[in-house]
Amino acid sequence: MADEDEIDLRSLGDQELVEQMWDDLYDGLADEVVEGTNILLERGWTPYDVLTKALVEGMRIVGIDFRDGILFVPEVLLAANSMKSGMFILRPLLAETGAPRMGKMVIGTVKGDIHDIGKNLVSMMMEGAGFEVIDIGINNPVESYLAALEEHKPDILGMSALLTTTMPYMKVVIDTLKEKGIRDDYIVMVGGAPLNEEFGRQVGADAYCRDAAVAVDMAKDLIQRRHNQRAPQ
Repeated sequence: MADEDEIDLRSLGDQELVEQMWDDLYDGLADEVVEGTNILLERGWTPYDVLTKALVEGMRIVGIDFRDGILFVPEVLLAANSMKSGMFILRPLLAETGAPRMGKMVIGTVKGDIHDIGKNLVSMMMEGAGFEVIDIGINNPVESYLAALEEHKPDILGMSALLTTTMPYMKVVIDTLKEKGIRDDYIVMVGGAPLNEEFGRQVGADAYCRDAAVAVDMAKDLIQRRHNQRAPQ
């Protein structure tokens, strides 16, 4: 729909443009987010600043309204897809400049389960918060998780399940990590509709995430705690 008074992004000052990008992200307007990303880069912004000040901050606002029940999954998926359009431009530039990342996460749905909307949402929100995310898809046996951990050496392993029958497989994966002596190398986060905090504790996860917004906050918190523990005393 052509807007009569469509905003000319190039006419905006930097701060105004960033705030407009937050609005465009919120509204799921991918083309506008791409245009804003390119304009900021042309103006000499570093890829990392565009990522953190425009895209990540915009997704943080989306995350808060999702958590508070103002936005729902369809809107958040649109916002996250818009963010991905901006990320598509930034990712190669970030790799070149060696920009700092929040951390790295491997995520996948467990064996026997082919549901992925929640997992995809967590992946997008985590990426939107500045994490590097490797999504290994659905129906993952323990071997797939082990291979991904070996290859990518992430900080976080995320597992999701939507069926009560597949939930127990999370314990199989965690027990295998214990047997191999590598359980403490990773922060393990679990989520999915039928799970709860008690289940997360029972299977030995570090955190149970009620939804994608909570997952991002928990991931940041757990990474921070881990850094603090490892810092020289």
